[in-house]
Amino acid sequence: MLRWAEPLEANVRSAWIVFLSALALPALFGQAVPPAKAWPQASPQAVGLDPAALAGFDADIAAGKYGHIDSMLVIRHGKVAYDRTYAQDYAKIYAAPAREPGPLNPHDPTGPYNYFNPWWHPYYRGGDLHTLQSVTKTISSATIGVAVTRHEFPSLDTPVLKFFDEGKVRNVDARKRRMTLRHLLTMTAGFEWHEDLPYSDPRNTGTLMEAADDWVRYVIDQPMSDEPGARFNYNSGASQLLGHIFRVATGQDIEEYAARNLFAPLGIERFYWKRIPSGLADTEGGLYLERHDLAKLMLLFHQSGVWEGKQIVSAEWVKESLAPAVTVNEKAGVKYGLKWWLYPYGKDPSGKDDARLAFAGSGFGGQLPIVIPDYDLVIVFTAWNILGGPGLRHRDAIDRILAAVKTP
Repeated sequence: MLRWAEPLEANVRSAWIVFLSALALPALFGQAVPPAKAWPQASPQAVGLDPAALAGFDADIAAGKYGHIDSMLVIRHGKVAYDRTYAQDYAKIYAAPAREPGPLNPHDPTGPYNYFNPWWHPYYRGGDLHTLQSVTKTISSATIGVAVTRHEFPSLDTPVLKFFDEGKVRNVDARKRRMTLRHLLTMTAGFEWHEDLPYSDPRNTGTLMEAADDWVRYVIDQPMSDEPGARFNYNSGASQLLGHIFRVATGQDIEEYAARNLFAPLGIERFYWKRIPSGLADTEGGLYLERHDLAKLMLLFHQSGVWEGKQIVSAEWVKESLAPAVTVNEKAGVKYGLKWWLYPYGKDPSGKDDARLAFAGSGFGGQLPIVIPDYDLVIVFTAWNILGGPGLRHRDAIDRILAAVKTP
């Protein structure tokens, strides 16, 4: 699910040992942590970043300006330049709503779809694997891209109904017959779907899907409201259909496929992927990763699909994924590719947004992995702001990090 407001989780977590950076700057705000083994480390100055600007951002996060932030990771030129975590007591923060049945915990209150339960959110079992929520959509798309690269997935122009028994699907009309895999990937499927409401609103279609016993059946049976491809309409159900289609088309489970063909080449060994009631992997919001591993997936696309000299996903798929397929917000210049969010950054001489686009994932609660290509920056923020209030937006994150750039 995508959630526009985003909160955090917390059990009592082990405190990180305070780490002094190469600049000998004390970790006055967030908790500094050692980088993951796969990532070399550099001081901010060594990669052309202003440590004072980063420390100021760090201080604002620690002070709660952006709500419940769990981590900030800044990687430039392939090196970790800033890495902070922030302790949050989610067991206390969400104690009351965790016990009360509602749209954000429609099933077993102790289960993985109770978004207030600190055993499951935002960290899996109180460890360091953080829920990605709708960033899962982006990684599911990347997995499809690997299968396309390996010639194991059909053309994106294949009709969706090819993967269903049409006679058992409700509300079939000419528009639904024209819906293709590409429409599912670009959020232009044309279903009547109302995920623009708060997820705490029981009328939210995404929330209703998660309360259903059969998510795939719930989605494919929805009536059509638009011609496929006509407009962007955010739809978590479209992403769940892709999980079903992947299994039908390839004969393989998308989690297992990703583990072997996407995660393993990048050295990603630890993850958790929730399952929906029917047993399918939750491709709309169920994946958990450690933040440094999430950054690897972002860097893979920044490197046109190449990792350590090996083409994991084709450059053609990367290019198509990151090309604007549909406009989300005309005024803000936000666009959407194949499950990738695209945000303008920088200004031209007249002060208007220029044509450069950062590419990103976006997940309920504040999961923001972002690549700013021209500055060779990979940044990751995790959070758990799920009941409204302050939160960190993509544009805020991009602007604050770019304010720290001193050299190209």
